[in-house]
Amino acid sequence: MAKASVYIETTIAGHLTSRLSSQAIVAGQMLETRDWWQRDRQQFDCYTSQAVLSEAGRGDPQPAADRLKILSALPLLTMTPAVEPLADLLLARAALPVKARFDAVHVAIAATSGMNYLLTWNCRHLANATLRGKIERACRDSGFEPPVICTPTQLRELQP
Repeated sequence: MAKASVYIETTIAGHLTSRLSSQAIVAGQMLETRDWWQRDRQQFDCYTSQAVLSEAGRGDPQPAADRLKILSALPLLTMTPAVEPLADLLLARAALPVKARFDAVHVAIAATSGMNYLLTWNCRHLANATLRGKIERACRDSGFEPPVICTPTQLRELQP
């Protein structure tokens, strides 16, 4: 049986490589991410994209290098001609706010590549129950099945 596919978004790389946060909730997310990466990642075919690498490479040089190093082991999904129109539609329909262009691109890459899941800790725009229906409709109206957008904790709960 083929493994389910997972698009690894930028926040995952950040949680894997950053110093543990002093904020309890964020520290818990970081620990959950690291545990998922060590224990559960092998159950999936994990991918990332040039868009993630571009985001992860921003900021202070050493943390950026750490994020890029962890992502370098993952195969890159191709940015097909269908990505930009889908990202534009996600923004036009307010499935994601205009300021969240990178997030729209992540969803579009994952959807056009047939990913089963998009793994993220971005709960403001991506793993957001109030936006989920609009995101899914835009993807389906463009002819693509949307990925399940979830956190590592949620992905564990979805697995048998």
